[in-house]
Amino acid sequence: MKDIDNKIDLENLINSNIPIPICIVGSGGKILGANEKIEDVFLYGNIEDSDLFALTGIKSKELFDGKYREDTPAIIERNGHKFKIIAGTETTKDTDEDECERIIPLYFYDVTEYEELKVKYTDEKICVCKINIDNHDQFNDAVSPETGMAVTAEVNKMIRKWAQDIEGSVDKIKEAVYVIHFQQKYLEGLMAGKFEILDQVRALETSVDFPLSLSIGIGVGGTDISETASFADAAMDLAVGRGGDQAVVKNESRIQYYGGKTQSVEKSNKGKSRVVGHAIRKLMEESKTVLIMGHKHADMDAFGSALGIYRMCIACKVDAHIVIDEIPDSIKAFYKQVEETGTYSLIKTDKAKNLAKDNAMVVVLDTHRPSFIEAPELLEIADKTVVIDHHRRAEEVIENPTLAYIESYASSTAELVTEILQYILNRKILIRLEAEALLAGMTIDTNRFAVKTGVRTFEAAAWLRRSGADTTEVKRFFQMDQETFMLKSKAIAESRFLPSGYAVAICEGVHQDIQVINAQVADELLEVKGIKASFVAGKKNKDTTCISARSLGEVNVQVILEKFGGGGHLNVAGAQVEDEPDTVISRIIELLEEGENK
Repeated sequence: MKDIDNKIDLENLINSNIPIPICIVGSGGKILGANEKIEDVFLYGNIEDSDLFALTGIKSKELFDGKYREDTPAIIERNGHKFKIIAGTETTKDTDEDECERIIPLYFYDVTEYEELKVKYTDEKICVCKINIDNHDQFNDAVSPETGMAVTAEVNKMIRKWAQDIEGSVDKIKEAVYVIHFQQKYLEGLMAGKFEILDQVRALETSVDFPLSLSIGIGVGGTDISETASFADAAMDLAVGRGGDQAVVKNESRIQYYGGKTQSVEKSNKGKSRVVGHAIRKLMEESKTVLIMGHKHADMDAFGSALGIYRMCIACKVDAHIVIDEIPDSIKAFYKQVEETGTYSLIKTDKAKNLAKDNAMVVVLDTHRPSFIEAPELLEIADKTVVIDHHRRAEEVIENPTLAYIESYASSTAELVTEILQYILNRKILIRLEAEALLAGMTIDTNRFAVKTGVRTFEAAAWLRRSGADTTEVKRFFQMDQETFMLKSKAIAESRFLPSGYAVAICEGVHQDIQVINAQVADELLEVKGIKASFVAGKKNKDTTCISARSLGEVNVQVILEKFGGGGHLNVAGAQVEDEPDTVISRIIELLEEGENK
């Protein structure tokens, strides 16, 4: 750092003929002087002794820490123009106390035309929008041809009117599929309006017991139209995989979700289950070993489904193993019961790695996210991967599985597995313990058949009942000890009820089985009159807080918990974070209030 004479250098710099605005900033954040061109930036030219932060929003500490150099300038808009601010070389000046003060010159470059050109370039980039009419075939099967044509024509009219409003070109690819190209300048307005066309189509009178809805996938910001179209395809896959009735906007680094207000409509035709069942059996018969695993901290849905797939492997005379490392308290008693039978091969990840090397197939249950899987490394080793899941599709997904059966309409993975087994096994082959495990998985994920249940859910449960499942035994799976009961009761008693119809609660202490406790508390809070959604947080260990959310369908809790890295369904969702429970609940309340104010 070089000492200079204050008067000479400041005066020379300020009075020089440099044709751009300049000001000198002291270490305290005060303006020490400026040239006459500074009037181009600020309406008044005399800014000496003014505060830098008040004038520009630049903090002096960041300035002297070297933030606003050539490669990291600040952009401000003043006096009808946009200026790029670049800091010069730091130096010092003498003070009256014979000390040296740090000073930095700031240079203001008028970049108005450049910024306007950049905005114009961005605004005129082409977005690719793909639209799919959900349940189109099912709707046409349920109504007369005349009604089907009339309603479809109305949806077509609405889509074309929507495209016209954004000056987009419309191409109808199939009966229920459209592609729209429009300029990016309209995208912000669509997102601000939360894609109102979703509500308009859903509100159409259809004369059937389910609404028509749209899935919208929008690609934006690709290097060329081909890449933008690929973003749109990925966005559409997410929209459909998450249950439809929503819009997904995707660029290279970010995905945003809008809508998702209705449940996925249950499909009446079980043809897909039959096809998937026979495909899985063929893959099993071609494999030497089948490794079955659910998500980490397995629940009854994941573990019960694993037993069902294990029985399918035995029926196909294939060597099978269930991979599970950690046994949560919620299934510990049942796991011990399974282990004591000596019928099942229950192994750890280390042993599974060796088995996966020789013509092995991995079956992943109750999740499709690699980071949630019990042993994700097995995906890299095994030859084939099958995914069976009922959760709405997340951004993170197992890439290129041999077979993926992800149906968000289903109540549980146990329901999907039960349907598959019906086409592969005689129900007499399924032993009682396995039938009860599958029924327990369906029971826990539907809150005892109170939520997210359809005709197929009860049909699957009836098949399990005929296979020997005892509902009394299933109920025993969910009994809790006195300490857990007291913890659950205290959380309910101390819960907060917000005026907008939300309930929040915290489970105190640290408990390995907190996910189950949170879920039960959240379910109980929904029984309070006027409550439309509930959120419960509690610590699993010193580093992990688990969140459970439930709703009656009016609020999409999945979208809220995705902001915490979680997911689930419209009315059932969960997440795990590192923050403390009270911090999490405070953040959830903020998000709820923001949503209510929009």
